[in-house]
Amino acid sequence: MGSEERRRIRATISVAGKSPFFPSLEDQSGTLLEDPNSANQLDGVGVGVGVGVGVGVGVGVGVGVGVGSGITGSQTAPLSSPSRSSPHSQGSETGERFSRKVFVGGLPPDIDEEEIKASFRRFGSLVVDWPHKAESKSYFPPKGYAFLLFQDEASVQQLIDACIQDEEKLYLCVSSPTTKDKPVQIRPWRLSDADFVLDASMPLDPRKTVFVGGVPRPLKAVELAMIMDRLYGGVCYAGIDTDPELKYPKGAGRVAFSNQQSYIAAISARFVQLQHGDIDKRVEVKPYVLDDQMCDECQGQRCGGKFAPFFCANVTCLQYYCEHCWATIHSRPGREFHKPLVKEGADRPRAVPYRWC
Repeated sequence: MGSEERRRIRATISVAGKSPFFPSLEDQSGTLLEDPNSANQLDGVGVGVGVGVGVGVGVGVGVGVGVGSGITGSQTAPLSSPSRSSPHSQGSETGERFSRKVFVGGLPPDIDEEEIKASFRRFGSLVVDWPHKAESKSYFPPKGYAFLLFQDEASVQQLIDACIQDEEKLYLCVSSPTTKDKPVQIRPWRLSDADFVLDASMPLDPRKTVFVGGVPRPLKAVELAMIMDRLYGGVCYAGIDTDPELKYPKGAGRVAFSNQQSYIAAISARFVQLQHGDIDKRVEVKPYVLDDQMCDECQGQRCGGKFAPFFCANVTCLQYYCEHCWATIHSRPGREFHKPLVKEGADRPRAVPYRWC
């Protein structure tokens, strides 16, 4: 970026104020909006574009997955364990520091896909995408933002180096048929922001871990940890779920607590308001459901040693059950209205209607 372009961006920022570029993308709190229904729309987009990404990296995927099936934390793995449950927050084994997927906001309303691509092609080969692009068959990003999917991670660093920074936000000028040199916001995702360990002395217990759905994409793991610790206390780890191909946030996270009281308080709340800087959003909190746990009642004796399909999130239970034990336990007075949770895509637990056998 030349000195003249940097001077022009600074002048625009100083004249227009704090957030001059995104009047159509902001809600009343000033949060940059993304399509709330697009949490997983772009997961896996660009497969085949990337070269040697390292699919197995999956930063922060699956807190405590498969670690211990007991109610107590005696079988849980410490943070230093090399098991697949251990978070790692120093980028990836391939030396990558950023996701190859980059958010671009505040685009001119008449800029099309080819013009966006032309504006960023100097940084390397890329694909341009936005939520529901295939279904809408639109030539323009309908909400003024798009995602750049670069072939090489080095392109992201080059893009960042070309940006101008203002109030910790990055901007770059792009042009459309009717707009000349409009500053747009560039929001890369740093891989190390996907995990944060608040208390390394505590083991990660999947039985004290919650799933947080609808997490704003810019929110970092450290910010999620601090918010949840301020609300409920006892947070020892927070992670942002990222897709394995592009390692970009999927709109969900996990928080592990060090004590049962904080865990119960979090799942009992059901919803929580995440407030941090420009972010102010109500998100859903559920127990983090594992798919490789034995029934806590029969330890597999009544289901042929198969993993338990159901988890009861009611505070009077908080256990995994096979179908036989679920029917037995939940035929008791007061428990007949409990709803089982099962694990679904993107680690999201969901309630299922139970039919009595």
